[in-house]
This record gives sequence, structure tokens and C-alpha cells, in this order.
Amino acid sequence: MNEKEIAELRRQLRPDRNNITRVYGCYVNENRSVVSTFSQSLGLTTLEETEAYLGLLKKSLSGTLGKNLIDIAFSNQQVLEGEEHALLMKLRDSKLEDAEALQAFYDKVISCVALEQNYLILLAHNTYDVPYRAKDDVELDDSAEEMYSHIICSICPVKKTKPGLGYDYNEQAFHTFAGDWLVSPPQLGFLFPAFDDRSTNLYNALCYSKNTDDTPLPFIETIFHTEVSKPAEEQKRSFEAVLANSLEEECSMEVVQAVHEQLTNMIDMHKESKVPEPLMIHKEAVEDVLGDCGVSAEHREAFCKQFDEEFGEDAPVNPRNIIDDKRFDVKLPEVTIHVKPEARDLLQTRVIDGIKYILIRAEDSVEVNGVSIQFEPEKAAASES
Repeated sequence: MNEKEIAELRRQLRPDRNNITRVYGCYVNENRSVVSTFSQSLGLTTLEETEAYLGLLKKSLSGTLGKNLIDIAFSNQQVLEGEEHALLMKLRDSKLEDAEALQAFYDKVISCVALEQNYLILLAHNTYDVPYRAKDDVELDDSAEEMYSHIICSICPVKKTKPGLGYDYNEQAFHTFAGDWLVSPPQLGFLFPAFDDRSTNLYNALCYSKNTDDTPLPFIETIFHTEVSKPAEEQKRSFEAVLANSLEEECSMEVVQAVHEQLTNMIDMHKESKVPEPLMIHKEAVEDVLGDCGVSAEHREAFCKQFDEEFGEDAPVNPRNIIDDKRFDVKLPEVTIHVKPEARDLLQTRVIDGIKYILIRAEDSVEVNGVSIQFEPEKAAASES
């Protein structure tokens, strides 16, 4: 799925657009015991309650592709006879009205999801008459291409608020109120089946994880029984290690700056082009930058070898997952310097009298703890010498 397709589905999760008639839920306590299950008709809820339910479901279609939103691919064998895929199909085809399938799904989730607090498993079945889109990208509402039938799941922590002072409108006075149990935005969720090329794709699903540092492997293994790539933060750490270990003494500030600049430019150009598919690159894109920086053939070859070992041979990666295009950091044990990417060239490294220095070119005003400071001419001259 791409960003346009996800946005199209998110737009349907509004009270005046969706075709969700009921939401189903299972309330689980911190000991993994079921507190209650429910089936709630949205026709009997207030507008505020409906919007709250839809907001939780919509959150499972939010975030960045490749980071929060993880593509799930089923094998042909799984689609034909896989237990996990069959259960998801039964849930979808029954519109969540198969009580046995619903309970089996709840049991699977409870077996693999352990949060520090109570949580809610929220499920909904929705249908979407996909409007025909003409060549000029204009949707024709009176002409539907297909009916996209799907389920959305959100797994949401339920947290107790602290007791506090509140206003009682009936008594027109302030009183101490006990804490309430409130549903928080989801930690996990998924969409099944996928909506690829604006059409049903039974061979894929889309998994949501609020935490981009750690892929929810137990959840993915239990619900989908598929393998997925490393989480974005782990990919970033792996890429940094590959650069440092393969280039060794040639891994200079200038080289890291050049790689960061090239990948940032690629991300910016992709964003400007408004291509909905995620940007993916191969190791050759980085190898070319290393060559332009004068990195030796030996170290470039070592980079390619270690890259393949870490990410898979000739595997594409999303550059958003291996660099932070919003910042450029320099870290020492006692000092961390945060620099905007466009100002990365202000940083240089020098060895003066055998001591390593990081130099920051100060072209504009300089503030220390909010105080604007001045450079004395004689000190500036002494430092230049």
C-alpha cells in the first residue's frame, strides 16, 4: 500500500462516510484475563462516542510507511491453507459475526500481547465502494470499481486517570473525583486485507505499531505467521555500524556528511515528486557517494559486503529508516551537538598539536544560555594560528 491509498481509507472513517454498523471489543486486564467482551451498535451511540471509536480505528492507519506501518505479505501456501490467514478471512467474510472465530482471535491476541496495563481489543468490519478514478485522477462517485470489504483492529491501552478536583454542575461546586479508566490511542493494530492499487489484495495486510524502535514480532508471528524486516530504529543502527566498520579509518566527518546529504536530497526530491510509493534505494546509491568522496575500492567493497549481510543481498531499504533527515548529530561522551541538516557543512574536524577538535564555523550571532556573546579579535586571531 502507498500513502495515497492509506489516506483514502482514513477519509472513510468518518461518521458520515463509513459503513461500520457495529464495533466489537474485548477488555483485557494486566494479567491477561478477559474482563468483558461487547458488541456495540454505532446506531445506538452518540455522535461523540462514534467519533471516539472511529478515531481509535483510524489511528491504526497512521504514521510512516516502513516505520509505524509495516507491510505484511502472506505466501501462496498460507493463503491456500494457512491457519492464520483462514481466521482473518473468516472474520472478514462473517463481518465479525462468527462468535467462535471472534473468540479464537481474541485468544490469539491475548496470548501474544502483554501490556503493563489493561487494554482493549477493538475490531470493526467496513465496506468501501471504491469510486472509479479517471485518467485525470478525478473520482466519479456514481461509478464504483469494486466493493472493498475489510476489517480494522486497534489494540489500545486502558489507563486509569489520577483522582483530582472537578466541578459538579448539578451541585455547582467543586468536589474530588475518583480516577476513571480511559482508552488511550492504540499501541498495535492492523488492516486486512490490504488495499493495493485501490483494490483488495488478500495476499497482504498492513500492521500498525506505535513504537518504531521495536517491531512487535510476537504479535506478527501469532496473528500473521510471517517474517518482516527489522524495525526502522534497528535498521538505522545497523546502517551506522556498517559504515563505521567497513570504512574504518576512511570513515571521516566529510564522508558521513556526504552520505547524509545525498540521502536527504533523495528523500526531499521524492517528497516533492509526490510519488505515493515509498522511496527505496539499493547499496549502490551509497557506494557511489563513497566513491565521490575518494573512499578506496577496498573499503567500498567491504561496505557492499557488510550491507548485504545486514539487510539481505541486493535488498532495497527505505532511506528514511537508515538516516534522520531532520537532524544531524555529533556525539561525544560529554557533549552532543544537534545541527539542522542544511547546516551540516558548518562542522569540521581538525587535529591541532596532536589533539582532536570539532570546529563549528560561527557565521552568525552566537548565544550561550540565551545570552548573545562576542568574539574578541585577538582570541579569534590566536585560534586561527
